[in-house]
Amino acid sequence: MSQMERRTALKLMAALGATGFAAACSTDSATEDDEAAELLSDDPVKIGLMVPQTGGYKPIGDEMAKGFQLFLDQNDQRLGGHPVNLVTADEGETADSGKAALEDLMRQGVLALTGVANSSVMLGIRDAVEEARVPLIGSNASPASLQSVVYIWRTSYVDDEPGRALAPYVAQRVPRNGKVAIIAPEFQGGLDSVEGFRQAFGPSDSRISDPVIWTEFTTEPDENHFAADISRLRDRNPDAIYCSYAGAAATQFLKQLYASGYRNQVYGPGFLTEGEVLADLKDNEANGIMTALNYSADLNNAANRRFASAYRKAHGASPTTYAMASYDAAQVLNKAIRIAGGNPNSQQVNLALGRVGQIDSPRGPWQFNQPRTPQQKWYLRRVQRDGQVLSNLLINELATLG
Repeated sequence: MSQMERRTALKLMAALGATGFAAACSTDSATEDDEAAELLSDDPVKIGLMVPQTGGYKPIGDEMAKGFQLFLDQNDQRLGGHPVNLVTADEGETADSGKAALEDLMRQGVLALTGVANSSVMLGIRDAVEEARVPLIGSNASPASLQSVVYIWRTSYVDDEPGRALAPYVAQRVPRNGKVAIIAPEFQGGLDSVEGFRQAFGPSDSRISDPVIWTEFTTEPDENHFAADISRLRDRNPDAIYCSYAGAAATQFLKQLYASGYRNQVYGPGFLTEGEVLADLKDNEANGIMTALNYSADLNNAANRRFASAYRKAHGASPTTYAMASYDAAQVLNKAIRIAGGNPNSQQVNLALGRVGQIDSPRGPWQFNQPRTPQQKWYLRRVQRDGQVLSNLLINELATLG
């Protein structure tokens, strides 16, 4: 019997009150019972997707939306057996625009929320989400200070973890009498990234004793935005730098860094060279940059082969960590809504999120830890040419964090 035929038969028997049929099939497995309950769920669920649709983070928001939609496309536009009504709101670039987007989605009566690119936005909406008692599965922003939450879960990582994963590797490669300069934007994500790196490197290590160079946060810098700060960095004559930028800011920083004459090693979190960043850089502006991330498009596991192949077919490009984490947010919601039953409410879905167990993810298997973030592997990547394009190529595993 086909999936469609099975669904039709189950609906018919449910409508007729098939008590005798249920008794006759009492030997069916629990899995079959769960499947039947899922297929009988025809009421749609409304999911709110909150991502940047304007401004410098729009490419990241686009990736997040593509990842979530890819899971829906592969699953008959359903989550937990329910047809999905996906409504999207523009997160914007500030806490205020994020709050407005959240209010818009709440007015529409969403069962659950997902998305959020900017850590400042995540902190800005924290209390409203908790008070509304509607689960938010964040698929990018994850500030380290976001603690003691009940309704906020994250499928990405905590913002200090890229630095924590990468620092021991850097410490092994910089001479004991060497110097690492640290430069980052002065906003929550940058603060967390630097703190994680410094703590894991050794906060008293003389190689990172110089003050951090904090740059003005912007998602749309001009071609001279970083000039003065890079000049200060160059004056220190470091053996290597650790920098933490994303999107258009990463592109401009790396272009201006190379133009300044800097040729030593560059390290950073994976988002430094993720997505459209590499497409906008020349070989000599990015080649050899080393980053740490929870995902690499060339990971060799069955889940990633399926995901990456489907993503490339749909979009003509390799998937990013933003797309992957949003794809996993859909996976998580799919499992939680199924667990919550035939007519779920937000509180039931939130309780079910604690029972989803291990996720078979393109990054490799992971599961939620007590703070509602992934316990997962971290990977070292190097930028180099792969055929006709610059790519982040997997080098090895760095650590398991969470």
